[in-house]
Amino acid sequence: MTTFSSSSSGGGAITQFYNCVVLKDHQLVDDYVYVQDGKIIDPAKMFFDERRAPDVRIDCGGGIVAPGYIDVQINGAFGYDFSNDTDIIDKAVDNVSKGLLMQGCTAYCPTTVSSRPEVYKQVLDHLGPRAGSVERGAEVLGAHVEGPFISPQKKGAHELATLRTAQGGLEAFDECYGLDRLRRNVAYVTMAPEVAGVLETIPRLIEATGIRIAAGHSNATTAEATQALAGGASMITHLFNAMHPFHQRDPGVIGLLGASGTKRPFYGIICDGVHVHPHSVMIAYRAHPDGACLVTDAMAAQSLPNGLYKLGEMDVDVHDGNVYIQGTNTIAGAVVTLAECVRNFARFTGASKVEALESATLHPAQMLGITDRKGVLTYGADADIIVLDHELNVQRVFVAGQEATRENVVYKNKL
Repeated sequence: MTTFSSSSSGGGAITQFYNCVVLKDHQLVDDYVYVQDGKIIDPAKMFFDERRAPDVRIDCGGGIVAPGYIDVQINGAFGYDFSNDTDIIDKAVDNVSKGLLMQGCTAYCPTTVSSRPEVYKQVLDHLGPRAGSVERGAEVLGAHVEGPFISPQKKGAHELATLRTAQGGLEAFDECYGLDRLRRNVAYVTMAPEVAGVLETIPRLIEATGIRIAAGHSNATTAEATQALAGGASMITHLFNAMHPFHQRDPGVIGLLGASGTKRPFYGIICDGVHVHPHSVMIAYRAHPDGACLVTDAMAAQSLPNGLYKLGEMDVDVHDGNVYIQGTNTIAGAVVTLAECVRNFARFTGASKVEALESATLHPAQMLGITDRKGVLTYGADADIIVLDHELNVQRVFVAGQEATRENVVYKNKL
């Protein structure tokens, strides 16, 4: 008769998640998840080769076990701003990473708004990839650099004086960011295809740095947007916001969702009920459900009271979930959490729980090309796990296999 031991013959303790439905292969299935040394493991080796039993068993109370959320566009939170807090940027990353972890976001791309070159030289080296843990918070996947090669007509809350053209080709990007800095620290860059020099430079920039390119803050025609896609762009930044409005004869960047004969891009969408009307969210979902990447576009005031805050160098006014450039009606970032976006997306569109969850897990991981370790619960992936109830409220959070709690994840708001 086969007997099992909980003592280890190699490797760390094994944790079993049980009494749950697991997000796996685009379904919610009755199953278990096994974790060892921060990774999802195949239990067959444990059962049959090592004859081990789990060392720790976690009762999920009949809830949903899913990969941790991934936010690929967030400008700051808890009082910190990644573009403005240049003197305390490490403190900003530390505290935002820990705070996001407690919301169920286990990995993210800290986002900078259009800035002067000296700002990029100060902050980008501090926004590069770093592992997640209960001590350090959510994993940093590399920065999302939004601008400054964007349209003056569609700049939104970006400072006009910081905007640039790419007429110098690769040299323009090197002068602005530093190509080495892009290679080391940046996941993707948002730019407007119609800005001088951008279309010609997209393939060269991808080849030189390996980063991904998103179209956004753009007045591009559909033809220009299609050229960007052919050149290697693979993402649309905050769909519907700060772009050429939909028109039946030229739908602009939005028209890429209806493209045929080419791979359609992923698209970020802010589901706070303010940036995008629920009916517009439904249109995007119906057009291209597999491309949806829920993002917060959150700024410093996320999780803080109403008041005046900074978004880059801009003063913004936050009141009851609305964020505007001070003294205007221009929307400037959001204060929503990714967990709220997931619930809103399901409510706005009627999407299944699987579709809503994958829009904050699998799809952003696919966009970044990291599904070997993020956004999935396959064997060998990082054990970044959330446990939710069936109303999609986050109940428990695990990063690298360790549970994040109020006792072991300590962060401070910037007052």
